[in-house]
Amino acid sequence: MDFRSPSVDPVAKWLIRGRRLLATVCIGLLAVLIGYKVVFGANGTVEWRAKRAEYQRLQNAIEKANTEHQELENRVKKLQSDRDTIVKEAREKLGYVMPGEVVLVQPQSKTDFRNAAVAESIPAQSTAAK
Repeated sequence: MDFRSPSVDPVAKWLIRGRRLLATVCIGLLAVLIGYKVVFGANGTVEWRAKRAEYQRLQNAIEKANTEHQELENRVKKLQSDRDTIVKEAREKLGYVMPGEVVLVQPQSKTDFRNAAVAESIPAQSTAAK
């Protein structure tokens, strides 16, 4: 038996072909939407790369902070136990001197308060006004 009889309605043939075409278009559109979601979605490739870059940046910051922390711990241990480090800090930061040492101090320039008071009383002139 031949199922392709000439009595098949042309409208039915068009509907069958149209249905196949519509299904193909829908599947293609669905594939495009899924691909878009994979690349640009909330957890897509673009977002994943941004999160990975942020993770690397934070890891570097953590390593830097750990190194700085370790250096500070070593400094604290030296300040608690090493006499030479304590003396060095006392001399540099606090200005301490050992008994019998002579301290030389450079004289500082004195400010002429009369000229400073006059300069403050005169309003500043802008370069645009000239």
